[in-house]
Amino acid sequence: MIQVMACAYGGAGFAACLDIRLRVFVAEQNVPEAEERDAFEETARHFLALWQCEAAGTARAMVTAPGVVKIGRVAVLAPFRKAGIGVALMRAAEAEFPGAAFTLDAQLQAMPFYERLGYAARGPVFDDAGIPHRRMLKT
Repeated sequence: MIQVMACAYGGAGFAACLDIRLRVFVAEQNVPEAEERDAFEETARHFLALWQCEAAGTARAMVTAPGVVKIGRVAVLAPFRKAGIGVALMRAAEAEFPGAAFTLDAQLQAMPFYERLGYAARGPVFDDAGIPHRRMLKT
């Protein structure tokens, strides 16, 4: 069973979110640790997904303009992929901001996942931490 909870910056839930991000982005994808964390940590809304009480995935969302929310740092640990955790995280983040338009920067290999959730690609491919990305929107 999947449970998703919002976590405050600095608490135990946030620490679990950060641990997942470090394991996925830094250890697996070789993103420099200095680039993985940023100035938005304190103001973003963090989400932690639990699979049978075990930390399995994370995402964060932040308001970037009136009525516009950017979702990012979506990460699911390898043993839990394909179990619906990414979908649960995205739905939880979207539900937190009813009526908003959503944007995200998707790794190219993850674009089909986001397309299934109603996101559409906009703009050119760009590099983020050495990984090709593309901006996606959902209104």
